[in-house]
Amino acid sequence: MDELKYLGRKVATGALNRRDFMGRASALGLTATAASSMMAGAAKAAGPQRGGTLRAGVQGGESTNSLDPATFASSVPYMLGRCWGDTLVGVDAGGNVVGRLAESVEASDDATSWRFKMRQGVEFHNGKTVTAEDALKTMQRHSGEDTKSGALGIMRGIESMSTDGDTLVVNLSSGNADLPYLMADYHLIIQPDGGMDNPAAGIGTGAYKVEVDEPGVRHSAVRNENDWDPDRGYADSVEILVINDATARTAALQGGQVDMINRVEPKIVDLVKRVPGVTIQNVAGRGHYVMIMHTNTGPFDNNDLRMSLKYAIDRQEMVDKILRGYGTIGNDLPINASYPLFDASIPQREHDLDKAAFHYKKSGHDGSPIVLRTADAAFPGAVDASALLQQSAAKAGIPLEVKREPNDGYWSEVWNKQPFCCSYWGGRPTQDQMYSTAYLSSADWNDTRFNNPAFDDRLVQARAELDLDKRKGMYSEMAYMLRDEGGLICPMFNDFIDARGDRVGGFENDPNGELMNGYALAKCWVA
Repeated sequence: MDELKYLGRKVATGALNRRDFMGRASALGLTATAASSMMAGAAKAAGPQRGGTLRAGVQGGESTNSLDPATFASSVPYMLGRCWGDTLVGVDAGGNVVGRLAESVEASDDATSWRFKMRQGVEFHNGKTVTAEDALKTMQRHSGEDTKSGALGIMRGIESMSTDGDTLVVNLSSGNADLPYLMADYHLIIQPDGGMDNPAAGIGTGAYKVEVDEPGVRHSAVRNENDWDPDRGYADSVEILVINDATARTAALQGGQVDMINRVEPKIVDLVKRVPGVTIQNVAGRGHYVMIMHTNTGPFDNNDLRMSLKYAIDRQEMVDKILRGYGTIGNDLPINASYPLFDASIPQREHDLDKAAFHYKKSGHDGSPIVLRTADAAFPGAVDASALLQQSAAKAGIPLEVKREPNDGYWSEVWNKQPFCCSYWGGRPTQDQMYSTAYLSSADWNDTRFNNPAFDDRLVQARAELDLDKRKGMYSEMAYMLRDEGGLICPMFNDFIDARGDRVGGFENDPNGELMNGYALAKCWVA
């Protein structure tokens, strides 16, 4: 035992590598599982270590991906962006706003005017010093008339922006106590000159500098030796391998080709748990698996047809068969109990084939196939979930056709373009941000084409309401509007299920998103 402790100390100080440790531990009669556990414990006790390469196998990458943050729509560009860029502020695992490139945030008493004081002495990867002007131009690029930014819905509430020395000043048309949360949106990476000249240059202030950019295949980055944040960037380099196939992704982790993976399929979690040297990391959060209908496109412009599909879906069956218990049932809302102002009194929509048949008949649909587009890339189990809905809908006389699309190009050619498809949302820290990003009529990412003036008005009013009880009541009203009139079918909220190898140190669960809210490569180290 004394020799094992000695070996553990050698690992902790970096004087002994993993292979040698495992070999000597085996010679002393320790099983591989016990040796891996001991090594991981020693690494944890040692704290952050520098050096080596961390690799992630990630689902959610395509050949059409770009380094332009405005276009980020899936996991790979989002996680890569966390490596090379920073936003003004961030949201920690406890749901608190924390300073990033803005070292402090101040608001007027009515929350209509906000001041973001920029951190001094920070440099972009190209050597340019970060200024408030860079932040201003970044925000202008994401709110311009021609922008296609996923943050457009957030920027709509801004009346004017300016700089005052080293401070970005943001003035709103009405008060919004949640504005700092909105500024943490992952699209709003601060770029030199706002990215006006070359938004896809991948130049930011992050822990790593982009070195290889092969969309849909591989991305790698090397440590930014001039990084302003000492609590990240421990590895010499990081690499993301795009592995959209679940089986291949799991095999890559098991075989040591990658150190961590996202979206472990619930049906294989128990098998992965038995793999020596591999740890499952799962946490409940705001992520949700959905089917989305464009409410302005036939036949989904008929609310009775939408309601027929909402009643046809068996939510509990999906949680049981798709999530295997790693999640909870949804209620055709993007909001669950993870949000502080959630109204738990809203009745749960139940599976009801009689009501499904009633609304389908009332819709007057001509009986032609209703096409649902799906792919493995949409979310783990999306193809199986689509088949379950098809089977259930058939029992209500609803002719649903499932069309499986290629994984590559799904997020650029199917999502937000086709009128009925599977999708995935990671959620947002606040209800206002979730609604502003995806359900405000003017939001570029309004993927259900929900256009309800009363909803929009209530959203603006809720932002300025400082009385939390009144604000909760407004959110409840909006929830009913969206649930009963919108194009969202939300059968389930998923746990984030990641897995990591025993070389990874510093991994911490974050309910804000998968793989530590995208920061795993930036914040973990090679143990």
